[in-house]
Amino acid sequence: MTSNSRQDDLSPTRMADTEILRGPGGETHQVAQGDTPVLTTQQGIPVSDDQNSLRVGPRGPTLLEDFHFREKLFHFDHERIPERVVHARGFGAHGFFETYESLSDITRADLFQRKGERTPVFVRFSTVAGNKGSPDVPRDVRGFATKFYTKEGNWDLVGNNIPVFFIQDAIKFPDFVHAAKQEPDRGFPQAQTAHDNFWDFVSLSPESMHMLLWIMSDRTIPRSFRFMEGFGVHTFQLVNAERKSTLVKFHWKPKLGLQSVVWNEALKLNGADPDYHRRDLWTAIEKGDYPEWEMGLQLFDEDFANKFPFDVLDPTKIIPEEMVPVRRVGRLVLDRNVENFFAETEQVAFCTQNIVPGIDFTNDPLLQGRNFSYLDTQLKRLGSPNFTQLPINAPKAPVENFQQDGHMAFRNVKGRANYEPNSWGLGPRESQERGFRTRPQEESGQKLRIRAELFADHYSQARQFYLSQTPIERTHIKNAFVFELSKVETAAIRLRMVSHLRNVDEDLAQQVADGLGLEQMPEAAPPARPVVTGLPESPALSIIRNGPKTFAGRKIGVLVTDGVDAGLLSALREAAQAEGTMVELVAPKVGGVTTSDGTRIPAQQKVNGGPSVLYDAVAVLPSQEGAALLAREATAKDFVSDAYAHAKFIAYVDAATPLFEKAGVTEPNGGFVRLQSPRDARSFIEACRELRFWEREAAVQAV
Repeated sequence: MTSNSRQDDLSPTRMADTEILRGPGGETHQVAQGDTPVLTTQQGIPVSDDQNSLRVGPRGPTLLEDFHFREKLFHFDHERIPERVVHARGFGAHGFFETYESLSDITRADLFQRKGERTPVFVRFSTVAGNKGSPDVPRDVRGFATKFYTKEGNWDLVGNNIPVFFIQDAIKFPDFVHAAKQEPDRGFPQAQTAHDNFWDFVSLSPESMHMLLWIMSDRTIPRSFRFMEGFGVHTFQLVNAERKSTLVKFHWKPKLGLQSVVWNEALKLNGADPDYHRRDLWTAIEKGDYPEWEMGLQLFDEDFANKFPFDVLDPTKIIPEEMVPVRRVGRLVLDRNVENFFAETEQVAFCTQNIVPGIDFTNDPLLQGRNFSYLDTQLKRLGSPNFTQLPINAPKAPVENFQQDGHMAFRNVKGRANYEPNSWGLGPRESQERGFRTRPQEESGQKLRIRAELFADHYSQARQFYLSQTPIERTHIKNAFVFELSKVETAAIRLRMVSHLRNVDEDLAQQVADGLGLEQMPEAAPPARPVVTGLPESPALSIIRNGPKTFAGRKIGVLVTDGVDAGLLSALREAAQAEGTMVELVAPKVGGVTTSDGTRIPAQQKVNGGPSVLYDAVAVLPSQEGAALLAREATAKDFVSDAYAHAKFIAYVDAATPLFEKAGVTEPNGGFVRLQSPRDARSFIEACRELRFWEREAAVQAV
């Protein structure tokens, strides 16, 4: 090297001046570089594009040769052990899937061939961001992963309770999760997104806007796993025996209807019972009140996909149910709790790549990346390629191959031949008739790091989701944005988020700005594609509009004392039982109370350990003497005041008046049912079918 060489100028790890960067939606950013290091791989190779994985054409499949994408996900998949990187806090149960009819016209998948066919399943519900020890009811997406043990192998439908996702390309998944998790310099906050890193990332990623409207809605604080929907998120293919393909999106519809909690209630639930969701599911199954969902399919063809105003390969988009109705084809029933949490719930390994003949992938770039990633992460977490032989993961169909050895091998090849083809006539052979065959598809295009043009519309469906909510749900979304962004310390991030919300709805943006105390509104963020403002409302997107028809599966907390009216209590229990509703007694002492007829009955909760947030509705049935005592008990007053503030239906007797007055509830009106005779108990249960008396929440907030 000569003395006048300029090695520093040639270094790939330094840049000077400025550079024009092009974002996923085509938007451009001028970045001052100076001494900013160039992004490189672990091998020091400069990276030209960290936003898009390499694919064949704008809508083609992701290429295996993309070494940067492979290395990035490989490192991410191996970051933590043994806890899952995401979905660490989970709870599972066994059950079955039963088909309503043969679907042989659209798929050759064996589990869909025969009416009434029952396929064993294992389902794991989970939060995404929190660690294993985090509470059950943070504001978070819920995983809804189902392993079908079919006669032709295992099919894993690895979905969420929200049908879209934050990112469009799996190359961004490590960045998204890093931003949502604890900030690395301090190790907190966890199980929440109300911090700078998360909002910095999403405010710089317009593709996240649709998902942000979902997670700021009540969808992310469900009342129970039993009352939430599930979605496969991606577009898949169903393939029949003639190799004809039908595009499909998978749905799970809870038979008990949709229901969530309110934010203040969620905060208190996490303190009162951090295991609230898992306890709820466990108890329901143990009591024989088996949770059920119906599987729904949105079926469409390539012609529809090509005419649809958004790209069906974009995981940040939905197809509204009003446009393509959901066809219900079977039911999922969970009827058995696990016997060993670690062996089953913790060791279960879901992989999106696990599909069976009759189901196939599409070129959804996020799905393609997940298929690539899951095997790696399960190997790291469970420590051996033989994790598939663990009982919870092992297929119930015969397994015949020549794979052998390795850590924890339960099954090994016997005899001379451990390869094929072999001359000894030993071992299994492939079958063109029965084997999985990828549906032939022509793919062409240049190798490019690029996304399809329609992927760049980041606001239209976010707007559609918001406008499809009821007024009370819109208020909850606004409040959630204000709460989360109030925790963001960097003012520029708050401004940036409001600039995006202006493309969703001006009223929403203004309300959030007012809630944050912004002195002036920022300019709207320039959209990469024009916002489509005329999309019709979709009632299917609202929780309140899709609630239950009965109060079945819910729980009433009854606050009682010695001297409780035996007839009224008995009538309430009978009405609840007829509806399929649970009743728990909350008393000054867990040993129970003596009723007005001298009967001693046990309680399920002590008053300072059974707050009203644990229940879907409450009844306050003290004796006159008991009410006077409860009026001096802070937690008894909280029981009433919280139920009131959370808009729950409240049954009461006149003797409760002193307690109501101490709790600040001076004039029981809407949402209250006065119990004077046994027939009033039935009226109370019928009122509870509405789940909440929302008019009261609006009044409480206005005070």
